[in-house]
Amino acid sequence: MTDLITRAAVIGAGTMGAAIAAHLANAGFPVVLLDAVPATLTPDEEKRGLTLKHPAVRNRLVRAGLERCVKASPANFALPEFAERIVTGNTEDDMGKLSDADWIIEAIFENLDAKQALMARVEAVKKPGAIVSSNTSGIPIGKIAEGRSAEFKQRFLGTHFFNPPRYLKLLEVIPTPDTAPEVLATIKAFGAQVLGKGVVICKDTPNFIGNRIGSLSGAFTSNYIAKHGYGVEEVDAITGPLIGNPKTATFRLLDLVGLDVAAAVGGNLYDLIPNDESREIMRDTSSRELRAEMVKRGWLGNKSRQGFYKEVKSADGKREYWALDTATMEYKAPQKIRFESVGKAMGIEPLGARLKVLLSSDDRAGKFLWDTMSFSMAYAARRVPEIADEFYQIDNAMKWGYQRQMGPFEIWDALGVAETAARMEAQDIAVAPWVKEMLAAGYPSFYRYANGLPTGYYDLRTKKYQPLPADPGIVTLGALKAQGKELKANESASLIDMGDGVLCLEFHTKTMNAIDQNIMEMMGAALDELGKPQYAGMVIGSEGEAFSAGANVGGMAMGAQDGNMAEQVGKAVKTLQDLLMRVRYSPKPVVAATAGMSLGGGAEVAMACARIVAHLETYMGLVETGLGLVPGGGGVKEMLRRTMAPMKFANGVNPQPFVGKLFQTIAQAKVSASAFEARANGFLTDSDRIVFGRDRLLGEAKREVLKLVGDGYRPPLKDKNVYVTGRDGLATLKVAIFGMRGGNYATEYDTVVAKHLANIICGGDLSSGQWVPEQYILDLEREAFVALVQQPKTMERIWAFLQTGRPVRN
Repeated sequence: MTDLITRAAVIGAGTMGAAIAAHLANAGFPVVLLDAVPATLTPDEEKRGLTLKHPAVRNRLVRAGLERCVKASPANFALPEFAERIVTGNTEDDMGKLSDADWIIEAIFENLDAKQALMARVEAVKKPGAIVSSNTSGIPIGKIAEGRSAEFKQRFLGTHFFNPPRYLKLLEVIPTPDTAPEVLATIKAFGAQVLGKGVVICKDTPNFIGNRIGSLSGAFTSNYIAKHGYGVEEVDAITGPLIGNPKTATFRLLDLVGLDVAAAVGGNLYDLIPNDESREIMRDTSSRELRAEMVKRGWLGNKSRQGFYKEVKSADGKREYWALDTATMEYKAPQKIRFESVGKAMGIEPLGARLKVLLSSDDRAGKFLWDTMSFSMAYAARRVPEIADEFYQIDNAMKWGYQRQMGPFEIWDALGVAETAARMEAQDIAVAPWVKEMLAAGYPSFYRYANGLPTGYYDLRTKKYQPLPADPGIVTLGALKAQGKELKANESASLIDMGDGVLCLEFHTKTMNAIDQNIMEMMGAALDELGKPQYAGMVIGSEGEAFSAGANVGGMAMGAQDGNMAEQVGKAVKTLQDLLMRVRYSPKPVVAATAGMSLGGGAEVAMACARIVAHLETYMGLVETGLGLVPGGGGVKEMLRRTMAPMKFANGVNPQPFVGKLFQTIAQAKVSASAFEARANGFLTDSDRIVFGRDRLLGEAKREVLKLVGDGYRPPLKDKNVYVTGRDGLATLKVAIFGMRGGNYATEYDTVVAKHLANIICGGDLSSGQWVPEQYILDLEREAFVALVQQPKTMERIWAFLQTGRPVRN
């Protein structure tokens, strides 16, 4: 069904429209991007003698929008060159360019008349069968299509992306009564399977789900902060990861979004929800005056370099973020924020248990969290079934749109529905009648649980638990464990039976899946288990934020206190090398499922596998040089093999430019900003796959294992398959290193590390270029790693990294 869409178009090149076009381009689609024709000339255009009829003027808005999109940070494009997939034009001269599009997305300014007029023009040029959607957040979807034909209305709906579309998972899809079921199914499948979105089906109500709940809850929280005198840093200390929210918490998020944008999202909501019992919150002036003053001063957040926070250079030249004192409108140096309840709750897992401790506390933090979160939970319940028939859609929208770990109903369940409802009513917080009815009927929770995981939900229509919808493309390791599929486990890793003869080696260390002794032991056990006849292949992956941030350098630093450190490190590196060679030459395919940080040893594990299935947001690199080391687990060997393998089939090719690029990639510890960039840097091959849906990653990796098996997988032949350039290539790299030092691009110790790296890449002091076995390069890697780890300056870098998160340049 997703193959029905092969070309797309976006009308409106503002921040949102251009970013949607960019994400479609990331997914490999040609996109037409149009915007309006300017009504006036700029001073520069007048100076150049241009007129309103000049093409440069007529396409100024769309060109500027695309340029902003290309320069945006975080990046909208997975690779800058993907912008070339976008063809630009204007809505007066180029409407004909829409005629090839299978999906046309309207993303112009929020004006009903303008949108309706545009839809009339779109209908005149679109091809039969094309789907048209609106990205509006505040105008009823059905009204936008008024006056259009029956065929148009059947293929029209709302598709509300959250910004930035590349990174935020939520896609709200809003059908109208006229939308054809097959159109809804196509967009739902395309959004989930191709664009990697979490799709929530919404009713056509003001601001849909995410912005409706978010706007009212945000307004309540802002007013509460103002009325009770909470400081910016106070609030952010307790509304971030502590309660399952992103690090941006409350005020850092407002700075990121922009105060002007945040005001616009909820600005029109009051008039659109006349029957909402809580809408007067939107007119409360407690926080509006502060934000109006900040907007007046141009303190809009990150884009204006100051908002609720301002970047300041400290006396010693370090970068600090000073918070706004809203009473004095002055910025103050960072303060240490401490609450008794936070101290008690810190470290409690899972999140639900931690929230129960926090919200039952009566100190300043506990009171804030209870008062604000109880409002959000109760308000969300009162919006069912107005904005969604199933309350789990609200949970999904709030998690996927705001990057939260738990939705309001999941939190309510964790706190205890009955006792929480009683506490709300005792404080005159209105509890939705359906919640009381659910409790009275003997249903104690919103979700039905099995082995601690939700499997069903309370359905308002049938008034009983119904199974939660399951997507066969999504594999959840927690669910497999709950079913007794965990075969082996230790503190750092587990081996799980995924079914269909596929195993999963899961890393789960608390330090970003850093590779330690436990992981290596489990990897060996997993490979032994894979040898049994009932298994066909294995996936290495997890559901954590990182695939693996590399080796456990903390353990290495502690081991440096021992007199036999070199021997211990040498054994550990040899163990990892041998394990990864077992992975590489396994007779049964091993597939890595990478996401997030895949650094150092993590990249080495992935590259040892028969295939990599990478999430779009895979940040891969060999970063050891920043710690005064070189890759030791086969990273140099594997990058060198991949770079030089084509030489076997080419004549007269000078290998040195390839060697130079490889050297720079590793020496400069380059980390990709996307999976596509990882491919461009050589960490992924053309055979490796890139998927956009994080929750589909493990399922796709399992499918890749089975595909390899079905295709008759055979491991690579052991051969002299790595080409090295020898002493001539080494001499060339040493000249480059000398130039780096002379130009102050490298410290003296950087050059020491770089020379070790160059020696590995070139195969040492060989008299001529030649093909060598992989073990030859592995031995050079291990020798250099052990030599460097004993150097005081390397240990300085490692300890600095452990203490500050940043290596020192010594």
